[in-house]
Amino acid sequence: MRIIAKSALVKFWQNQAYKDSEQPLKEWYQEASKADWKSPNEVKAQFGNVSVIGNKRLVFNIAGNKYRLIVSVNFKYRCMYVCFLGTHKQYDKVNAEEVWTNEN
Repeated sequence: MRIIAKSALVKFWQNQAYKDSEQPLKEWYQEASKADWKSPNEVKAQFGNVSVIGNKRLVFNIAGNKYRLIVSVNFKYRCMYVCFLGTHKQYDKVNAEEVWTNEN
C-alpha cells in the first residue's frame, strides 16, 4: 500500500510528548507499506484490532491503543491517506468519518 503523508507520522513521533509512538508507528508503516490489501477483511486478517468505519476509513490502535491512527483507504489504487493521529483522548473529540488532517 502506498501511504500518503508519512510526514504526519514523523511529525507526531518527533513531538516529545509522543516520543513512545516512534517505534510502533515505524512498525505499522513498514507492515502497511508492504501490504497489498484488496479489502477491509484482508486488513483485519493482518491487524485484528483495526476498526472499519464508514467512508472507507480504518482506525488502527497504535502502542497498545494509547494512540489512534485514522486512514482513508482506496483499495482499488492500493493507497492510504493519513487523516488523523492522536491520543485516545484526542480521538474521542473527532469525527472519525470526516476528519481529514492531523491537527497536532
